[in-house]
Amino acid sequence: MLNPVWLKSLVAIVQTGSFQSAARTLGLAQPTVSQHLQKLEEQVGVTLVHRSRSGCQPTTRALAFMRHATALLDMHDRALDALHGRRQRVGASSNIGTYLLQPFLRSYLGTGAEGGEVDLRIAANPDVADQLLAGQLDAAVMEWWIPHPDFEQRQWRVEPLVLIVGPDHPLAGAESIERARLVELPMLGGEPGSGTGRLLTEYFGELGVPRSGMQLGSTEAVKQAVRAGLGVSLVLASAVCDEVRSGTLVALPIPGLEKHVQLIWRKPPRNLPPPGFVVHLLETEAAVGDV
Repeated sequence: MLNPVWLKSLVAIVQTGSFQSAARTLGLAQPTVSQHLQKLEEQVGVTLVHRSRSGCQPTTRALAFMRHATALLDMHDRALDALHGRRQRVGASSNIGTYLLQPFLRSYLGTGAEGGEVDLRIAANPDVADQLLAGQLDAAVMEWWIPHPDFEQRQWRVEPLVLIVGPDHPLAGAESIERARLVELPMLGGEPGSGTGRLLTEYFGELGVPRSGMQLGSTEAVKQAVRAGLGVSLVLASAVCDEVRSGTLVALPIPGLEKHVQLIWRKPPRNLPPPGFVVHLLETEAAVGDV
């Protein structure tokens, strides 16, 4: 077994570039950090850091080992958190984590539930899926997910997509927009991997999907481009609530075009309940749906 204390020292040395900086980061004496690295190198039988008067440099093997070292430290911390009920690691795809999840996180933390601390990690949908499969997350809220036998999956909510245009756009006064008209419009693209392309392929069917314009990488960049008059785009309705209220963007409903947001968590052993935040999301959304 690799000693996590020694691993922390190695990671700090590589990340900071010196023994002195690593010691300062870890709150340890520099000789202690040097001793940790020496013991780790003796255990694995590999030189991990080249020392010299001008500083230190990680070896090629150390750099290849870094992602495994950080993963082992993350797993170590998660194991302790699970043992003591201290923290839940929850992932969210970018739009979900930015525009939908924050009020639910606040309400959960306000309950004072045991294990109430939540580490929310927002990333692109494929990255969240990878972290969930790798055991780096306890649960995730995502725009799409491929079912897996080791995980439970529930539809958390249905989110409509809307067409956003600038207030001076010719379509700004429309009540809604139909599929046949929508397919004719060139679209500004947002974050790749969000599953929107797959959804549009199913929605438009034989009509084909709208032509793609600039690929801007995020919903925030898309909103700014639409406000600047560079084009139009499809986004989650929740992503433009503030802009619609202020009149800087206009959102046109699209009949039947919506995303089914998924809540996923690893199946707990012995039929134990899901993580507390998962239970909160399920119960809160059910209560909202019953109103």
